Amino acid sequence: METNTKTRLQPVLGRWISIAILASAVSLGMVVLYHTNYHPRTDDAEIFANFIGIAPQVDGPVSHLNVKDNQFVRKGELLYEVDERPYEYALENALSEQAALEGQIADEQRKIAALVSGVSVAQANIQSSEAAVANAEQGVARARAEWTYANNNLHRLEPLLTKQFVTVDEVDKARTAETAQAEALRQAESRLHLAKAELNSASAQHEQARHAVTTLEPLSHQRGAKAAAVKTARYNLDNCRVYAPFDALVTNLTISEGAYAHVGQQLFTLIDARTWWAIGNFREGLLKRIQPGMKADVYVLSRPNLRFAGVVDSVAFGVTPNPDLIGTLQPGLPDVQRTLNWVHLASRYPVRIRVENPTPDLFRIGESAVVTIRGN
Repeated sequence: METNTKTRLQPVLGRWISIAILASAVSLGMVVLYHTNYHPRTDDAEIFANFIGIAPQVDGPVSHLNVKDNQFVRKGELLYEVDERPYEYALENALSEQAALEGQIADEQRKIAALVSGVSVAQANIQSSEAAVANAEQGVARARAEWTYANNNLHRLEPLLTKQFVTVDEVDKARTAETAQAEALRQAESRLHLAKAELNSASAQHEQARHAVTTLEPLSHQRGAKAAAVKTARYNLDNCRVYAPFDALVTNLTISEGAYAHVGQQLFTLIDARTWWAIGNFREGLLKRIQPGMKADVYVLSRPNLRFAGVVDSVAFGVTPNPDLIGTLQPGLPDVQRTLNWVHLASRYPVRIRVENPTPDLFRIGESAVVTIRGN
C-alpha cells in the first residue's frame, strides 16, 4: 500500500518541480529583460583617451631627447631640445638691428634739434631785421621831410636875393642846409636798403633751415618691424625646447638624438593621461534609457574582476549610414539599391563614459571593455 502511494506521488512531485523550474526560468528571464532594458550593458566597448602629435615648430637637429617610448611624463617636463645656436644668432642679429635703428633715430633727433635751433635763430634774425627796416623807413621819412623843407626854403630865398630882401649869407646857409639834408636823405635810404637786404638774407636763411629740418617718420615706422623681428627670433628660440603640455604617456617614439626635426613633422605622440573614456556601442533601442550624467560601471578585460566607476558624458548623434539601405548620396539623384533585406540589424551608437577612478597602468587606448549603465 505504501508503494502504491509513492508511485502516485512521484508524477505529482515531478509536475510541481517542472512548474517551479519553469516559473524560475520565466522570473529569471523577466529579471534579465528588466536589467537589459533599464540597465543597458554592452561588451562592444573600448578604452579611449585624447592624444596629440608632438611636432617641432623650428627646424634643426635634435640635440637632447629626454623621454623614451611608453614613458609617463608630468606637465612641464622637458621632452626634447633642438639645436638652438642658429636661433640664438638670429636673436642677437635682430637685437643688433633694433639697437642700430634706435641709435640712428637718436642721431637724427640731435640733428633735428640743431636744425630747429637754427630755425629759431633765423626767425630771431628776421624779427631783428624787420625792426631795423622799420627804423630805417622812419629815418628815410624823417630825412625826406627835412630835405623837402630845406629845398623849399632855398627855392624861396633865391628869388629874394636879386631883390636884396635877403642877404647872400642867408642864401648860402639855406643852400648848405639843403645839401646836408639831401646827403642825410641818401644815407637814410642807404640804411633802408641795407636793412631790407639783411631782412631778405635772414628770410632766406630761415626758409633754408626750415626745409632742412627732417622728420623721424621714416625711421619711426621701422620700429614695429624691428620689434616684430626680435619677438619672432625670441619665439623661435623658445620653441627649441619643447615641454609636456599636460600629464601624458609617450608613445610611437621612433627617433633618437641627432635626428633632424622638420617643422610640422610629427616626432611622437602624447596620450592625455588626465582623462580616460570608455566608448560603448549601444543598440539604438536602448538609447532612450541612457542620458548624460548617469552612473556607469566599466570593466577592462585585462582585469575583469575590477570595477571602475564612470559617468555618461555624451551620446553620439550620428554614425555612417548603411549604403545598402539608403543608397549613396551623390550629386544629382540618390543612388538607391534595388534590394530588400528581410533582416534589419539595429544600428549601434557610441556612448562616451568618463571613467572617474582610472588606474594609469591598466588603461590603454583601444583596450576592450564592458560597460553597464546604472542609471541616475
